[in-house]
Amino acid sequence: MFHLAQAATFEQVVKNSRFAAIALPVPSEEAVKAALSEHSLADASHNCWAWRIGSAYRFSDDGEPSGTAGKPILAAIDGQSLDQVLVIVTRWFGGVLLGSGGLVRAYGGTAAACLRAAALVEVKPTVQAMVEIEFSDLARIRAKLLAVIDLSIEDEQFTATGATLCMRVPEAQIDTVSRLICDLTSGRAALKRDDA
Repeated sequence: MFHLAQAATFEQVVKNSRFAAIALPVPSEEAVKAALSEHSLADASHNCWAWRIGSAYRFSDDGEPSGTAGKPILAAIDGQSLDQVLVIVTRWFGGVLLGSGGLVRAYGGTAAACLRAAALVEVKPTVQAMVEIEFSDLARIRAKLLAVIDLSIEDEQFTATGATLCMRVPEAQIDTVSRLICDLTSGRAALKRDDA
């Protein structure tokens, strides 16, 4: 799964119609609404769009024949394995009718070209986990945990005898991190997954 590192744009002319795409990173539906109102152009014939955030998605043909704009844009998003992204393809009509197939190719192709040119960041699935560690083990465990690539300690709460570390652990590393903690503390501490 990938996220956009930053906004990206692409423009092309298809049979006298100008198509301009903008791809934007969007963390929430509120961000989608704000971006749509900011980037939909009043002088354009159509502002068609699609977005995906996790399993949620929406698309709009904005007056184009049903299924010829929004769905092809969403297909371009899914084809690149993108998440948390909005793509708006704006069309200025150039006087030549493209037909349904031509519209699908123009909208989907413009969106796909925009996304292919975009800077992407790979998102690795993580698991929320926590561990309670005694003071005698804390510095050593903390240093070893921070050496694990893509692991982040999000919170550290001190107790009378040590600390509780809350972290995001890459899903592929959960067993390795669990063994590491158990081995370094001789079994005194154990990693607990929030979803377990």
